[in-house]
Amino acid sequence: MSLILSIETATKLCSVALARDGVVVALREEESEQNIHAEKLNVFIAQVMAEAECDLRKLDAVAVGIGPGSYTGSRIGLSAAKGLCFALDRPIIGISTLRTLCERAKAMGAVPFESTDTFNPMVDARRMEVFTQSCNADGMPLEEMAPLILDEAWAGQEGVKRFVFGDGADKATALWKDQPTIVQIPGVRPSAGAMAREAERRFTTRTFDNLAYLVPAYGKAANVTQSKKLRNN
Repeated sequence: MSLILSIETATKLCSVALARDGVVVALREEESEQNIHAEKLNVFIAQVMAEAECDLRKLDAVAVGIGPGSYTGSRIGLSAAKGLCFALDRPIIGISTLRTLCERAKAMGAVPFESTDTFNPMVDARRMEVFTQSCNADGMPLEEMAPLILDEAWAGQEGVKRFVFGDGADKATALWKDQPTIVQIPGVRPSAGAMAREAERRFTTRTFDNLAYLVPAYGKAANVTQSKKLRNN
């Protein structure tokens, strides 16, 4: 019997779930335009453990969303997960935020999927840019994750039916409405509860990540600039 804590902070949603044998037994999450992850994450961890009447020492593993998404949010979540794993001597399981979006979209059951359909989970990367990758109906990637600028050329591609979802897809509703091969699923967010099945599979197969070297999948290099004051010195 496995008890796995899942943490997802790569987007505006701060989400924590506790699952036993792949079934969620407690969930806390909140989405905000403000960066609430540092404030809420440890509170949510304590709350899900209390609801399940479990001590942290009973955990078998910790799963954490590694992005792509917010640089700050991803670092906060991964730091918390690593801290728990180091302190408890437990394995860590890094899960793509795009994979979690796929799991959540399927769990919502909003539309019928077929084996030939393509998923495009999308995480907002500001303006009309998103982080995405094409996935099959099982959520397995068909290509490498990359930043993409959403435009008519991409949306108008002919081929199989594509499902688009996530906060990146939600900001481009006007782009999808006249595209016959694109179906938008609104309101899909990478809830930590949707990590439970993949985390359980990884735990069962002992497919863990290296605790020391696991890093966020940022999607692209951070745009870091030096202040004018420092440049003039």
